[in-house]
Amino acid sequence: MNSRKLVAATIRGENPERTPVYGWVRENLSEQIEKEFGSVENFEDYYEFDMAHIFGGPSPFNEEEINKVREAGIELTPDIALDIPLMPADDEAAYEEVVKDLEFYQKDRGRFCYVQTPGIFECLNSLFGIENHLCYMALYPDEIAEVYRRQAEWNQQFADCMMDLGVDMIHVSDDWGAQRSLLFSYDMWKDLIYPNHKLVADWVKERGFFLSLHSDGNIKSVLDGIVELGYDLVHPWQKSAGLSYDLYLEKYSDKLSILGGLCVQTTIGFGDYDRLEKEIRRVFGLLKGKRWIFCTTHFVQEHCSIEELIFAYDLAVKLARG
Repeated sequence: MNSRKLVAATIRGENPERTPVYGWVRENLSEQIEKEFGSVENFEDYYEFDMAHIFGGPSPFNEEEINKVREAGIELTPDIALDIPLMPADDEAAYEEVVKDLEFYQKDRGRFCYVQTPGIFECLNSLFGIENHLCYMALYPDEIAEVYRRQAEWNQQFADCMMDLGVDMIHVSDDWGAQRSLLFSYDMWKDLIYPNHKLVADWVKERGFFLSLHSDGNIKSVLDGIVELGYDLVHPWQKSAGLSYDLYLEKYSDKLSILGGLCVQTTIGFGDYDRLEKEIRRVFGLLKGKRWIFCTTHFVQEHCSIEELIFAYDLAVKLARG
């Protein structure tokens, strides 16, 4: 069973022959990895990563028009944002790097490829700023709902283009959680965010593709809603923010797969090899054989040494294949 089939079987809960292995290692440790392995790609090949996270495609926002508003000293409120057309989602030139990455990771290496796809809340933080955005959700819910609806329709087109190119999974990135709770009320999530994720989720599932969600923090209060939306996989299932693996095993392991297990907030990057080994072994003891893909909970932070990263992945690969 190659990596694509292995990951797909894991997501479907088909009791795969081993635990798939992956990690978000590129963002902060590229220089260290390149010195030790020659390139990040060599590191990924050495540990036989089963997945690849693809980035690319067009941005929805017309930066030229947005900058005009900002330079004029005008607050970019939802009603003004709606007057600025979004950029085309089907700009073929914007997908050229995606095509190259799929050739490299999927065709040449047989990896399961998932593509970064805009969410609703997180995506629009870059437009409004998170503080203003949260205020707008409370002050202008009707206008925000219209902004979200337009973004969801753009996301459908973006996902269509990616699925046409042959990605294995649409990966929606939408951070909703703080350390102890959602960033907004449950009612705001259900009224504003849920229906627009539903538009995209139904669109993707209708075409028969896998669908995953990245959402940091404590999202416990909306897990049932995530299941209702039809997501197949959640990353990172952040234990350090209150999502225990016991909760997953007791209530959600028959409904969702999870990508995670190596916490960048509490476990890797602190130079405590004994604690690191104990935690990796503990997580494998709980989740091996389940609908679980070993991965970091986010980008490994820059304070992590290359020696510690190698230690962690040597152990993880040994346990995954043993």
